[in-house]
Amino acid sequence: MEEKQGWFDSNKNLVLFLRIFYASLVVLLGIDFFIEKHPDFAFDGAPDFFAAYGFISCVMLVLIAKVLRMFLMKDEDYYDD
Repeated sequence: MEEKQGWFDSNKNLVLFLRIFYASLVVLLGIDFFIEKHPDFAFDGAPDFFAAYGFISCVMLVLIAKVLRMFLMKDEDYYDD
């Protein structure tokens, strides 16, 4: 019995999705230059500040989680008798 293939199982569809995804990111970053901002501080009025802030925050969360993993990880047989 043949397993049903999903839409992302085709390499062609995956490449199409990634191109559309990256193009939409570029469009959204470009639109930010034309939006009127009402900043509370000088730095948050910069173009694409919140995109950069979100990216840097995400990277920092991953790096912090890798460090915490060294302290919090248990052995594979921790719960075994």
